[in-house]
Amino acid sequence: MKVDEPAFYHTRITDWPEGERPREKLMNLGPSALTDAELLAILIRTGSRRQTALDLAKLLLSRFGALPELSVMDHQEFFRLKGIGPAKAITLIAAFEIARRIASASRPQRIKITGPEDVFRRFEPLLAHLKKEVFMILVLNSANVLMREIKISEGILNSSLVHPREVFKQAILESAASIILMHNHPSGEVQPSQEDKAITRRLVESGRLLDIPVLDHLIIGQGRFFSFRDAGLIAD
Repeated sequence: MKVDEPAFYHTRITDWPEGERPREKLMNLGPSALTDAELLAILIRTGSRRQTALDLAKLLLSRFGALPELSVMDHQEFFRLKGIGPAKAITLIAAFEIARRIASASRPQRIKITGPEDVFRRFEPLLAHLKKEVFMILVLNSANVLMREIKISEGILNSSLVHPREVFKQAILESAASIILMHNHPSGEVQPSQEDKAITRRLVESGRLLDIPVLDHLIIGQGRFFSFRDAGLIAD
């Protein structure tokens, strides 16, 4: 069901003074001069007879929050606002996904892992917004340099999805000196569940037997993380 907003007549953006139009303002002053609403209006492109693209952008921000909140919405949530159809919703979702990928790819892939903060900075943009739990391993060489990231499972985390056989099969194929476990919590809560703790203990024990130590297990949320090693749940 769409949210109906008060309908008032607005002049078209093309009828505004050139210095006030979002596109012309961007070209003349640069993107940093634009407000969040003006940047969104450029993506939305067109409004309706009663609402400009900028009106729609302002309604999105007032109804659903700032850009971080909009960036994790799916197309059905965008449809709740009258005037946002499939084309506009898909354009916005694609733009936010591009921003996330840039935020992650802007750092060198082969980074040296010196602590959980290094992992969080790289993977929070990719994992924190996801609606499903994704479990990954990070393959490190003997110098603790990240060589590869591997997705093991997707879905509610349990021992059937994250089996030592699948985790260490990939680690052995990649000649890992050590690995780091990592998964997200879509709820945003980063405290580990009992299942998280049980899976971690099992994988740590398997790693000791195979001489591929598990250095840490991180739970990623929006703006925060939980480190099993920092919490004393993984010992040397």
